[in-house]
Amino acid sequence: MTDPQDPQNSPPPYGATPPPPPPAYGSTSPAPSYGAAPPAPYGAPAQGTIPGKTMGIVALILAFFVQLVALILGIIALVQSKRAGYKNTPAVWAIIVSSVLMVVGIIVGIVIISGVIAAAGEFARLCAEYGSGTHDINGVTVTLNCPSN
Repeated sequence: MTDPQDPQNSPPPYGATPPPPPPAYGSTSPAPSYGAAPPAPYGAPAQGTIPGKTMGIVALILAFFVQLVALILGIIALVQSKRAGYKNTPAVWAIIVSSVLMVVGIIVGIVIISGVIAAAGEFARLCAEYGSGTHDINGVTVTLNCPSN
């Protein structure tokens, strides 16, 4: 029976390989030889880093501020990772986010420009109808400073 207070006599944990017995007193034995390092876990890259991963992360961060640059960096990072045989999720998300934000930016730009054009047209109409000065238009007092022709 083993003594739980004496760790030298306790059995090894389940699944662990027990250590080899110590050499007999006075015997000369060679130094222990160790095998190769264990392989990388499943799904982990054999090398230290995944090509394009850092660039994909940078592209994802830039996607919120500089969409065109982020789109280009994301595509480059994705191509580098694909050539090495790895997935690059940050690069894919950078491409998606930058593309969506670019489309939204274009739509917002079109709405703003059309609003400015409509306001300029209305100002030109009011100037043509009323001229410069202070006028009461639909119950609102408006001061028009129209350019002179």
